[in-house]
Amino acid sequence: MSIATEILSLRRDQNSSVATLLALLDWQHAVQNKLFAETRSHAAAQAADIVLLNVAVHALEAQDNAPIRATRRSIRSRWRKRRHPDTPQLAQRKRKFA
Repeated sequence: MSIATEILSLRRDQNSSVATLLALLDWQHAVQNKLFAETRSHAAAQAADIVLLNVAVHALEAQDNAPIRATRRSIRSRWRKRRHPDTPQLAQRKRKFA
């Protein structure tokens, strides 16, 4: 378990952040008094930030758990120089510019 997951698990509120966001969006749309609309909108925005934070933590953990060999192979293949056989056409071009 990573440090980020451990920190997230220490929160007192163990409810799903997505469920909380959906409930707050419903609560925001149900407002009848315009005086409370801004407060409910702010609460929904905070819940959306928490959902995005949780998604970012899980994405980083998934990236850390990715197989290392596949990553190293892809990096090596990008940096490897391709060797072309020395054909007569290439030899003629080299002579013209030399």
